[in-house]
Amino acid sequence: MVSEKELKGIISKVLEQMGAETKVENKIIEEKLCNMELEDITEKEIKDICELKELYNRNEFLKYKQKTPARVGVSRAGSRYLTSTSLRFKADHAAAIDAVFSDVSDEFLKRNDLFKVETRCENKDEYLTRPDLGRRVSEAGVQEIKEKCKKSPKVQVYVSDGLSSTAIEANVEDTLPSLLNGLKSYGIETGTPFFVKYGRVAAADEVSEIVDAELTCVLIGERPGLATSESMSAYITYKGYIGIPEAKRTVVSNIHRNGTSAAEAGAHIAHIIKQSLEAKASGQDLKL
Repeated sequence: MVSEKELKGIISKVLEQMGAETKVENKIIEEKLCNMELEDITEKEIKDICELKELYNRNEFLKYKQKTPARVGVSRAGSRYLTSTSLRFKADHAAAIDAVFSDVSDEFLKRNDLFKVETRCENKDEYLTRPDLGRRVSEAGVQEIKEKCKKSPKVQVYVSDGLSSTAIEANVEDTLPSLLNGLKSYGIETGTPFFVKYGRVAAADEVSEIVDAELTCVLIGERPGLATSESMSAYITYKGYIGIPEAKRTVVSNIHRNGTSAAEAGAHIAHIIKQSLEAKASGQDLKL
């Protein structure tokens, strides 16, 4: 007859052995997962995905989906999203977070011949919580702009991270040359391009005063969403000054691969700047 103490000892040894075997199995699984090349679920455009199993006309529905980046045509498992839908949502959300919290690299700025200045924000957290500081250039930045930029240009174009550094790195290399070449073809003089870190749209007003530009255009990263984290906009202000009403700005938005293409946007912005200079107006005062 086995005593209770002996029985507990046997059970304890069995559990220890099972635990050791489980650890070995888990380690093998972890090593396999680390060596696997996982599929990038964001490679396929959401417009091309349809999870609905029963459709009257699948091809027609997919044609409809091409007209919107919205999440239509998703399915469910009971009351919940499918695993693929949930993972895609999380991946797009992660990309949006990265766009906000990442920085435009120094290598990118050097490659595009853009010197860097900062606003009065000291870090990303302050930029997000103090929009007012992102509207003003730092004292050191003001001095550097005065030293390095052409004085009193017809048009001052510069780049700013805004709320999406990803958008800047995805679009500026095509948009900025297209814009500058377009202005050159119109015979419009431009200033010295540069980059403003932690910048809000209204920082363009102080830039306008610093360089004494007739018109200022900032290419800036827009707030990312689940449809795209790479959207950039151009804000155009004729004779900007600190405190100018927002209604005085003209904006070209949705510059990204699934919106207005970067190179096309540059040419379009140049044309609008030409019209703005001719009309001596921007924003609600400019009739396009």
